[in-house]
Amino acid sequence: MLLTFFTALRDAKVPVSLREYLALLEGLDADLAERSVEGFYYLSRATLVKDERNLDKFDRVFGATFKGLETLDEAIDTAEIPEEWLRKLAEKYLSDEEKAQLKALGWDKLWETLQERLREQKGRHQGGSKWIGTAGTSPYGAYGYNPEGIRIGQDKNRNFRAVKVWDKRDFKDLDDTVELGTRNMKVALRRLRKFARTGAADELDLDGTIKSTAEHGWLDVQMRPERRNAVKVLLFLDIGGSMDWHIELAEQLFSAARSEFKHFEHFYFHNCPYEGVWKENRRRHDQRVPTAEIIRTYPKDYRLIFVGDASMSPYEIVQPGGSVEHWNEEPGQVWMQRLTEHFSRHVWLNPVKPNLWGYTQSINIMQRLMGGAMFPLTIDGLEGAMKALGR
Repeated sequence: MLLTFFTALRDAKVPVSLREYLALLEGLDADLAERSVEGFYYLSRATLVKDERNLDKFDRVFGATFKGLETLDEAIDTAEIPEEWLRKLAEKYLSDEEKAQLKALGWDKLWETLQERLREQKGRHQGGSKWIGTAGTSPYGAYGYNPEGIRIGQDKNRNFRAVKVWDKRDFKDLDDTVELGTRNMKVALRRLRKFARTGAADELDLDGTIKSTAEHGWLDVQMRPERRNAVKVLLFLDIGGSMDWHIELAEQLFSAARSEFKHFEHFYFHNCPYEGVWKENRRRHDQRVPTAEIIRTYPKDYRLIFVGDASMSPYEIVQPGGSVEHWNEEPGQVWMQRLTEHFSRHVWLNPVKPNLWGYTQSINIMQRLMGGAMFPLTIDGLEGAMKALGR
């Protein structure tokens, strides 16, 4: 039953890991739940839930899994660990002190050394600090640790330290039909709306009809264009990687924005905009839109909104070739400057809590490139961003 509970949490998008599952088993072995169902609830919640936003999901899964549970033994007797998770125990886990002793090679040395390893290495390697392999402290490979490395053969982020990702990755489009939790976002976004009468004259102008009829002495029907929201919005959405933790919040904003603005376009990017962005994540490798074309196509009166956690290697912003997924001829900061100079009214919405921004170098760099126009992805932050865009 514990295994069922664990997999149900993962299916419900609660980010639980094998290490947390093992910690829960250790807590049960130490009798921290005191053999009571209530104690087990609080122990498992404290062990498996890292973000208070997931508490409601946890409660629903717990209630569905252990409905009717009378004794804790009923939950523990069938506990098993899948073989595929046990294999993950080969991953490298280091203490903070051990991590601090590892030194980053630096950008140029990282690439030079990788080329040497590719020429020299003849087979698979696990552990150690030199070869391309797994579970070591080498800068190259998977499931290990290094302050700056190139990730090769790993399905997703673990330490968010890779400055380059060798493997091709696929991202999922955000769902613009999400309604849950978007109501307050819509209210905040409405602060940006400005109405103007545009289009064909197909709406009855009652006041104009009365005035014209009185002036001419006969019924003189007057029509006028419909009053529409005249604000134009261009939404750039960071997708994949560390943004996976914030995908639900991003989907809510995406859905709210599509419903609030008549003139609305969106594009995806990963970590930092470069020379190309895309409309559909499944076609992002073969149907990219040049960023220069966006600057030429959309006039300066569009409001530009970036949505992303801005959490990446600083190389991805300031270094040619810094993108984790391809070789970019020009640094990301060059494209950021071109976009913000063309679209003079721009903001960045960041789902990371503001009190943590100062601890991430890339967030500080991006905030500077935005001229300070970075706001938290909260209701207050949205209202502040809409006020800045409306000036």
